[in-house]
Amino acid sequence: MQPLDIDDCFDVHAHRDGLKVLTQGADSWHLSNPDDEYACPACGRAFDRLFVSEDPTVTFNSAPNGPICLARTDGELLVLTHDPR
Repeated sequence: MQPLDIDDCFDVHAHRDGLKVLTQGADSWHLSNPDDEYACPACGRAFDRLFVSEDPTVTFNSAPNGPICLARTDGELLVLTHDPR
C-alpha cells in the first residue's frame, strides 16, 4: 500500500489506477479505494472513501460510520473515511 501523494496538490488523474470515481462535480470528486491500494496521508491506514473539493465550503447530509481524516493541499480539502473495524 502506497501513501496518497498530496505534497504539492492532489492530482486525481495520477491516482486513477487504484481509485474508483463514484461521482464527479465541477469542483469536487468522490472516490473509493476498493483494493486498499492507497494509504491515508493523515493516519497511514487504508481508507474507504475520499472526497476532494476545491470549494471553500462543503456540507454533508450524512455522517460516515467510522473514523474521518482531513488533509489539505494548497487548493483542495480532502476528507477520507475509514471502515469502523
